[in-house]
Amino acid sequence: MALAAVTGATGFLGRHLVRALTKAGFEVRCLMRRDPVHPLWRNIEPELVLGSLSDQDALDRLCDGADVVIHCAGLIKARSRAEFDAVNLDGAVAVAQAAIRKVPKARFLLISSLVAREPQLSHYAASKRAGEEAVAKLLGERLTVVRPPAIYGPGDIETFALFKAAATAPLLPVFDSHARIALVHVEDAAAQITAVASDEKPGALATLCDENLAGYSWVELMEAASAAVGRKPILVKLPGGVVKLVGMLGSLAAKGSNAAMLTSEKAREILHPDWSVSLKEHNGRLPAPQWGLKPGFVQTVSWYRKNGWLPPL
Repeated sequence: MALAAVTGATGFLGRHLVRALTKAGFEVRCLMRRDPVHPLWRNIEPELVLGSLSDQDALDRLCDGADVVIHCAGLIKARSRAEFDAVNLDGAVAVAQAAIRKVPKARFLLISSLVAREPQLSHYAASKRAGEEAVAKLLGERLTVVRPPAIYGPGDIETFALFKAAATAPLLPVFDSHARIALVHVEDAAAQITAVASDEKPGALATLCDENLAGYSWVELMEAASAAVGRKPILVKLPGGVVKLVGMLGSLAAKGSNAAMLTSEKAREILHPDWSVSLKEHNGRLPAPQWGLKPGFVQTVSWYRKNGWLPPL
């Protein structure tokens, strides 16, 4: 049985990934700070290595004997480039170095992000790209970089704001009518990463996506979210300048004790016109996605309602 060593196992994607790997027949070993308890892991017993990305001994124990190392840990919200780099760059390098020490022939999957394609947009995007480049220098052909687009699904905190707005707000904003946004359901993302982990032939890049590589317009996203919650709020085209202003306020707030989610840099990411996935980027050997946008949104909303995140209809 092949052994997969995984960081970031308790995150939104990581929880689903551990389940998918186990279902595919992998033995899974996870790096984590504490013993997890989560419904997704019912009847699953991964091997646990207690520690952090800054703990060299823990990273060595994590990687020792692994057939594939999957670095899924990442930071999506921080107050500075240095905070992003501490996880998305330095953490990735630390795991890669442990893989070199303990399993010189093991394959390595770095779970990055589609935003790494545009590192000039934000500290987050730049830190993700820097992590890719640094690990590539260390591992060469052993490395496969996996770039998911925006991930949604049951239990996601970040995209919950979209569904909450659709369920409660009388108006929903839409932006550039030409912009395209690729998405992937978390279960499909986990299945596709598992397929990459199962492939004994590393590839330089695998960009994940649902069935629509061209991505969705803002109108399509807002209409699908509204339909999923059973409402029809009015869609209002919002000038990009308003988003930038809100982002600036978030950036000011981020200078305090807490990192804001919507900053001026995040606003640039939101307003970027092309988050589609090209055929060149996409790995045609990945399993076909099981969730389209509309049924995926409906399933996600059902989970939010069942778990009290959204009120029942």
